[in-house]
Amino acid sequence: MTDVLCEVRDRVAVVTLNRPERRNALSASLLTGLRAVIAELDPDPAVRAVVLTGADPAFCAGLDLTELGRSDSPLARAGSGAVLPAMSKPLIGAVNGAAITGGLELALRCDFLVASERARFADTHARVGIMPGWGLTVELPAAVGLRRAREMSATGNFVDAHTALAWGLVNHVVPHDELVGFAAGLAADIASSDPLAVQEILATYRAGSQVTAGEALRIEADANRRWHSAGIDGDSVAARRDAVMARGRSQAGTTR
Repeated sequence: MTDVLCEVRDRVAVVTLNRPERRNALSASLLTGLRAVIAELDPDPAVRAVVLTGADPAFCAGLDLTELGRSDSPLARAGSGAVLPAMSKPLIGAVNGAAITGGLELALRCDFLVASERARFADTHARVGIMPGWGLTVELPAAVGLRRAREMSATGNFVDAHTALAWGLVNHVVPHDELVGFAAGLAADIASSDPLAVQEILATYRAGSQVTAGEALRIEADANRRWHSAGIDGDSVAARRDAVMARGRSQAGTTR
């Protein structure tokens, strides 16, 4: 059985962690395969956005501790470094079930998250007796606030989907059977935007999130100068503006 499934349709890739019998725990094979798939998708001109989900019943239970505990485990080597390679294209997490510890870190690597009503989130590093190394102490407080992040990490308690929504960890909670379709719909919305502009704006968000507010403003200003120094096609911008207005009227349910 293939540990990682990938389907590309209409400029959207859906990547599925596929070890359901182990709750998609990250083995060396799964982690290596996932990184390879992401590295192939990012430069692919046929792909503009990626959705990451898990085969039911879980999103990801974290590192496979059974494999990690073996002598000379390949997972010890595979688990070092970043959980995923750096991406220029948007990555949407479709969290279908439990996202625990390393699985939570994997979810936090996504640009934003959509959750099934069955989704649950927990940081159990302290309960297991290990330290996070994939950015959790940076990304979790950025998502839910420092005090809530401290609570999650110190207690190891689970947070349900609707609490995650209230805390800002996820953007949407949807019925389980609609999860991947909903996330793919958002990815399709992204795919209909200017792809280079999407990538540049998201890169600016990522860079700005790691520095002070003043430095972040300088990063944005530099990005603005680089982008506009190449010149702007007025006719193209006007056509896109008209399309944006038509789309806005459509989403509002009116043709006025």
